[in-house]
Amino acid sequence: MRVWDIHPKYLCRKHLLAEHRELHGLWNILTKHKGKGGYSRHPETLRWVGKEKVLYLRHEGLVKEFNKRGYQHLSPLNKRFITGSSRQKVFINTIKEQKIILKNKPCECRLHI
Repeated sequence: MRVWDIHPKYLCRKHLLAEHRELHGLWNILTKHKGKGGYSRHPETLRWVGKEKVLYLRHEGLVKEFNKRGYQHLSPLNKRFITGSSRQKVFINTIKEQKIILKNKPCECRLHI
């Protein structure tokens, strides 16, 4: 499970779509399951607790990138769950480390960073 902190324009198709899928799963854990179940204690989940607003904004950034690439988006997040901080200050990997991770992956991401 990963939600990147770098601009979505740097993500290849595979990672952009995967992050979108993961973000929806994370959103459901935070807004519907309220910390119950499998991934509720995962470090990536914990860093977003109380930061639904910034997670929503990240989703909107992914959607904007979808539109730029001509992809359809049919899964909006429910705005009534937007609460908390509008900035993410907790990182599992720094943005610099995230760029290195992506550069080392065998995908198109490395071409854009």
